[in-house]
Amino acid sequence: MLKADGFNAAIIVVDNAAERIVYDKHKMIEMLMGQGMTDEEAIEFLEYNVWSAYVGEHTPIYVDLMDIDEINKTL
Repeated sequence: MLKADGFNAAIIVVDNAAERIVYDKHKMIEMLMGQGMTDEEAIEFLEYNVWSAYVGEHTPIYVDLMDIDEINKTL
């Protein structure tokens, strides 16, 4: 399994069958904001350096967690 360095606190589930780790994108943003980045800086950094990186079949999965109301708004 491949990990996103420094983001262990954002792990929400480990898919052992697919050997992939799933991360909460919002938590990752919050973690970088806690280190002094703005939300825009954190999102830009993560989009460019982490979320868009494909490193093989065990590349981590990054998700936006939503409640049912948020899901219904997108439909």
